[in-house]
Amino acid sequence: MRFTFASKKLQALYTDEFGTERYPPEIVEAFFDKMAVVVAASHENDLRAMKSLHFEKLKGERGNRGEYSLRLNKQYRLTLTIETDNRGKSLRILDIEDYH
Repeated sequence: MRFTFASKKLQALYTDEFGTERYPPEIVEAFFDKMAVVVAASHENDLRAMKSLHFEKLKGERGNRGEYSLRLNKQYRLTLTIETDNRGKSLRILDIEDYH
């Protein structure tokens, strides 16, 4: 599935593995694992079908803004939005967030 990053920090983490010290090693590993799943997915429904991802719409104001999350572990989430353009749907990866 197509995707873009909302921040240069996440883009650098993904492309150059720059900034890995910002996160625990298991979160960096989980980030790359989840991004591999995103790349392999052809549609957002592929992500929804994989229950282990815990792909879910956020609640409250963030949900109203169309934000979703993928679980990296019990504590960290990869937050994103789904965008549509003339080429179809894509993901905009917003952040890696500590939910606790």
